[in-house]
Amino acid sequence: MALGKLQLIIIAVLGFVSTSTMADDGGSKIQHLVDPVTSIESWVLHDKGVEVELIQISPDQARGFFLARGFDRKDADFYAESCVLALRVRNKSPVSISYDLANWRYATADGVKRKLKLKDKWLHEWQQRGVSKSAQIAFEWSQHPIAQTLEPKDWNQGMTTYQIAHGSVFDLTVKWNIGDKRYVDTVKGVRCAD
Repeated sequence: MALGKLQLIIIAVLGFVSTSTMADDGGSKIQHLVDPVTSIESWVLHDKGVEVELIQISPDQARGFFLARGFDRKDADFYAESCVLALRVRNKSPVSISYDLANWRYATADGVKRKLKLKDKWLHEWQQRGVSKSAQIAFEWSQHPIAQTLEPKDWNQGMTTYQIAHGSVFDLTVKWNIGDKRYVDTVKGVRCAD
């Protein structure tokens, strides 16, 4: 159910997008989109059989989403302090692809590379904070799977978090495998929602 609501948010965001720029980086293409009504931004990487899309989720959207799923205000605010982006990964190749978010890194202007804060770390934190089991389940289903194999035309989506300030800009390095071959690309200039 939580994933369905996230899909509705993403569809609503994408339905209004009209401003677009495309960067070509030696075979990969990165599209930057801006919703003219909400100013929500998204970035889409097209490269070697994979499509990776990042969509801003505002602190208010993140907070409201989890308040509606049984989180108390303090815990919903705690999550909303993070930079939250919806992540959609599509397999556009004729064979299966796999990826593991534990291998992805983001770098801010200071050049420091960081790991994403993945759902397993969040779930441990929610247990420590005493978040209800039903709210933890809703949270788990809203987050992007950590590791996944996608067959041709398959896709999945969910929330991802980055431990940087709202409004910050970063570059996200993504890695995926097609068979035994590993691919790496970077989505540059991703901006956290204010």
